[in-house]
Amino acid sequence: MIIYDNRKTSPEKITDHINHIHTNLKFTPTSEQNNTIDFLDLTIIRHPTKIEIDIYRKPTTTDITINNTSNHPNEHKMAAYRHMINRMLTLPISTERKNNEWQNILTIAKNNKYPIHTITKLKTKIQQDLQKPKTKEEKNNKKWATFTYHSPKVRTITNLFKDTNIRIAYKTTNTIKQRTKTRNPNTTPDLNRSGVYKMTCKTCSKAYIGQTSRDLTVRCREHLRYIKNNDPQSAYAQHILHNIHEYGTPAETITLLKPISDKNKLIPYEQLFIQAYHQNGNLVQEQSGNEGNPLFQLIIDRMATQ
Repeated sequence: MIIYDNRKTSPEKITDHINHIHTNLKFTPTSEQNNTIDFLDLTIIRHPTKIEIDIYRKPTTTDITINNTSNHPNEHKMAAYRHMINRMLTLPISTERKNNEWQNILTIAKNNKYPIHTITKLKTKIQQDLQKPKTKEEKNNKKWATFTYHSPKVRTITNLFKDTNIRIAYKTTNTIKQRTKTRNPNTTPDLNRSGVYKMTCKTCSKAYIGQTSRDLTVRCREHLRYIKNNDPQSAYAQHILHNIHEYGTPAETITLLKPISDKNKLIPYEQLFIQAYHQNGNLVQEQSGNEGNPLFQLIIDRMATQ
């Protein structure tokens, strides 16, 4: 935006000067119409003795926000309305324009399935926050942790941080980019990959859960060698030897549950699948399930609904 004294210069001279600054830079100015001009999200109105502003929306604006029925954290849903309300309350616009903007916000909220009382409550909270001075300690004494939001059940975990100095931020997995991203298929056979696996007993169909950073075939052969040597070093070997059950070839016995190349993720995913199989009664007795982990339970419930 350029404000100039028309007694000393003109729009044409200003444009000509700017366009000669660099050969690769060319500017096309937009002039005011009827003493108004739109700049970013503001409409600037020029009066003889003052300048006034209003909130501007492009004619192509759809006023679509994250729908209230969408599976997103409430913080993400409220972000657009928090921005609009905060802008309305902090900009130096007239009372009439504030009232008009408030009606616009309520209309947008209604079109996106939000109850009016929810938006009104948010406005009250923002007004209170604006009036409350923040101390330097409050500004600097915040730490953030990020959680992936799959469903409202994730708050079972995040609510534990409510009375601490840790603030929670959420990320989602159902964005348009993630849904449309092209994934290159991995053509490596499962038996030649690493990760979390299960070995199934051919007699009772119960499973042993394990993890390895090597090829599954190598690890499976170790388990089978324990059985052939009557050496119960693993829970799978114990199950086969103690119950005199039948086992098969690696191709018949072992299944890759989760391909993992990062060694740091092997144990957490192994414990997750152990809890899931123990909970469903599909785990061999020789491999006891650990005490229930609420975070794992949240993931298990999510997997069950997919």
